[in-house]
Amino acid sequence: MDRSPRPRPHDSTAVRLAALAALLADETRASFCLALLDGRAWTAGELARYAGVAPSTASEHLGRLVAGGLLAEERQGRHRYVRLAGERAAHLVEELASRTMTGEQEPPRSLRAASAVSALARGRTCYDHLAGRLGIRITEAMTVRGLLRQDTGFALTEAGLEWFGALGISLDRSGRRPLARGCLDWTERRPHLSGAAGAALCAHVLGVGWCERVGSGRAVRVTSAGVAALSDALGVAPATLAADGPAACLSSPPGV
Repeated sequence: MDRSPRPRPHDSTAVRLAALAALLADETRASFCLALLDGRAWTAGELARYAGVAPSTASEHLGRLVAGGLLAEERQGRHRYVRLAGERAAHLVEELASRTMTGEQEPPRSLRAASAVSALARGRTCYDHLAGRLGIRITEAMTVRGLLRQDTGFALTEAGLEWFGALGISLDRSGRRPLARGCLDWTERRPHLSGAAGAALCAHVLGVGWCERVGSGRAVRVTSAGVAALSDALGVAPATLAADGPAACLSSPPGV
């Protein structure tokens, strides 16, 4: 009797999963995807300088990422720009990054690197929504005040919808993108608000000057106007919003 192992049936899902994993199994391609989590479009030259590789090498890697569906390409004249293909791609990269934040981490090798890591941990954009301690504080404050539910997945309450309206923030509910969803924060290891509501809130706080970008990267910080506005709108203790403030501490909502 022939007892040789039978060949496994072709599994197209396994093939696609292996191909996707291979895209991020290269340090240069992974660094490109992490850089693009700022939600903006970068040129191939900018990404090459960021990763410290030759332009020809960057172009080859970007071609693979575009073909694999993680990045989208835009052309304006002679310039070629790339960005993450969408929220799902950004969510995947951020989720995988969070899986690496276990155990002892290699300390930054310079004061500049340490400052950059600290700034990202305090507050940053994750594609098009707020992350870091700032994103967590806002998410927790919204939950405490009954604007957001997390018990059965992320969902805005009726009070939450009214809160967005009162701030003059328009929510796009026409597309396939979820209105609210949780995104695991890779520095805080807790979920922050993403989805259409998270994107709209991030655009609002940057647009009205409650937050501002730090340099040209993903890091953001709360302005003095933002400290007052977020404290008033969400009951977040002002000290926790300062650049070097203590751990998150939320004031109780009215009547509690």
